[in-house]
Amino acid sequence: MPERLRALIRDIPDYPKPGIIFRDITPLLQDRAGLALAAELMVNPFRHDRIDIVVGAESRGFIFGTLLARALNAGFVPIRKSGKLPFKTHARDYELEYGQDTLEIHADAITPGQRVLLVDDLIATGGTMDASCQLVDTLGGELVGITVLIELAMLGGAAKIAPRHVHSVLTY
Repeated sequence: MPERLRALIRDIPDYPKPGIIFRDITPLLQDRAGLALAAELMVNPFRHDRIDIVVGAESRGFIFGTLLARALNAGFVPIRKSGKLPFKTHARDYELEYGQDTLEIHADAITPGQRVLLVDDLIATGGTMDASCQLVDTLGGELVGITVLIELAMLGGAAKIAPRHVHSVLTY
């Protein structure tokens, strides 16, 4: 089944800068069966974990995060780039494979002890996911798991956030 999804992901060489191969998921998002399959494969390992809140990082984490929150009968919390949230926030700087940025979460987004599933479309160097984990920890959330559609294994992102386990549907 994952090979069906792999066929819906297009490679864009030298984007956003030379030497990077961007894994474009927009063809997968356009395909109703592909989108449904991706969501199912991402959520299935967590169906019996009593997730309270699904947290998704901007921006493609919002797409999968809301689908998974619905499937788990959980709430959804966005983690956004700096300056995008209107209420009091907590922030973390992080490194991307092609730069640096800051992520923020509303200060009241997670109640201490809530069971959290982190979701994104991709883990590369692990910077975004590491910052997201730190934000969940800051608010007292219990991080139950991390799920992504794509893991770029050669960039070592999952190892960076160890011992936290990353469930990935596709590995490149």
